[in-house]
Amino acid sequence: MPEATSLNLPSGVQISGPLKPGYERVLTAGALEFVASIARRFEARRVALLQAREERQAAWDAGSLPGFLPGTKAIREGDWKVAPIPADLLDRRVEITGPTSRKMVINALNSGATVFMADFEDALSPTWHNVIEGQINLMDYWLGQIDYTEEDSGKRYAIGPNPAILMIRPRGWHLSENHISVDGNKVAGAFVDFGLYFFHNARHMLDRGTAPYFYLPKTESHLEARLWNEVFLFAQERLGIPAGTIKVTVLIETLPAVFEMNEILYELREHIAGLNCGRWDYIFSYIKTLRAKPEYVLPDRGQVVMKKAFLKAYAELLIQTCHQRGAFAMGGMAAFIPNRRDPEVTEKALAAVREDKLREVQYGHDGTWVAHPDLVPTALEIFNEHMPQKNQLDRLREDVTVGEKELLQPHEGTRSEEGLRMNIRVGVQYIEAWLRGNGAVPLYNLMEDAATAEISRTQIWQWLHYGATLVDGRRVTAELVEACLADEMAKLKTTLGDAYAKGRFDEAIALFRQLVLSEKLEAFLTLPAYKLIT
Repeated sequence: MPEATSLNLPSGVQISGPLKPGYERVLTAGALEFVASIARRFEARRVALLQAREERQAAWDAGSLPGFLPGTKAIREGDWKVAPIPADLLDRRVEITGPTSRKMVINALNSGATVFMADFEDALSPTWHNVIEGQINLMDYWLGQIDYTEEDSGKRYAIGPNPAILMIRPRGWHLSENHISVDGNKVAGAFVDFGLYFFHNARHMLDRGTAPYFYLPKTESHLEARLWNEVFLFAQERLGIPAGTIKVTVLIETLPAVFEMNEILYELREHIAGLNCGRWDYIFSYIKTLRAKPEYVLPDRGQVVMKKAFLKAYAELLIQTCHQRGAFAMGGMAAFIPNRRDPEVTEKALAAVREDKLREVQYGHDGTWVAHPDLVPTALEIFNEHMPQKNQLDRLREDVTVGEKELLQPHEGTRSEEGLRMNIRVGVQYIEAWLRGNGAVPLYNLMEDAATAEISRTQIWQWLHYGATLVDGRRVTAELVEACLADEMAKLKTTLGDAYAKGRFDEAIALFRQLVLSEKLEAFLTLPAYKLIT
């Protein structure tokens, strides 16, 4: 294996990750210098914005609540639109998401979905090899060179005649890439994922009649959106690409961001195509943001549904806001997945997906997400029937009246021991898979990613922190959590056998226990987990 020093590294750039054949295609001097230029120009701003997150959270912990910003009222009430949406993004009725592994990229592009979001974020465990090999796979796609042959079966996979439109989700502002340093400082994962992809592929996209399209995760404020906009302007100028070529969709998946949707659209108005209801991270953010307020303790995850309370308010306000500004309002992910070996499970999953997608299209969403290729036909059927046109931008939803009260309203419901145990099973197994390099994990007929694992561990923390009462009258205590954790792991050990012994369950259990029993709520489980894979 070649040493990292065999690369032609620009001044001030260090690579600590091991190299495999082909990595030099991604880690070229030009690409690394491009990433370094972004980091040198914008890293201080990123750090300051992360500090601003902590300061705002401290104010909420001290008693205030998130709300609309008085200083940006003129933007919310102004008469303005985002820039026109490119022709190949006018119909986004079904989008599929998944990690950037080679087989996944090919299958998702061939799935029949209109868009594939290749994910460097919640569906990807950001091991060094996953990050760099994901970039190789995307480079090969744009070069028309991607295929894949399974070693066991010899089955070959290749891109079909009508692939989906490709979008990329880089990591959020809070994550670093510990294997690349610039001037002695670790580089933000967002700069690495965006910079390498844009540098290597932007020209190929334009040559093929499309453009660089991105999903932006975990945004908490319009100032964070402003930073992305400035990164785009800088990157386009640096590579000689017209300003506004990049188009993005911002996931509204944090509670603070829902109060700044107009402002986020405005900051990115030359580059934005729409907003997305990232529901699972949104539930996690609701718990995290309101962590100091016992009146916002939520019931079992299965009772926190899109048709009620703060989730309904957020979805409808997002549609109204986007359509007022000429931007798309994308629906979210139904976590149910089919099981090809179990027809009953599959039918239940399809029924749940039909119900979810029907709600979305009737609300006025312009498209939706699925996590599995087998769900694409079902989602397409619903949207084709109820949205025969390309989108619903003309549905202004002027009937929606949503304010701060509605956006904060918690779901009513009960908490159960089974809900506690399910959170334990999902949380530990997801973390264990993530430590082994797998960021999208099918568990109990649901597709779990980092967002749903975040719900699992923060919900237990919330119930424990406030001694929430279960439906049988017992209070959630550290002793109950420990007992359930030990029991569930003993069952899992028996069920999984050798797979348990060969896995990383001891580390996963230790981290999960630390996260749920800690006095302070950790901002993201991926921060301490990342230390275990680097």
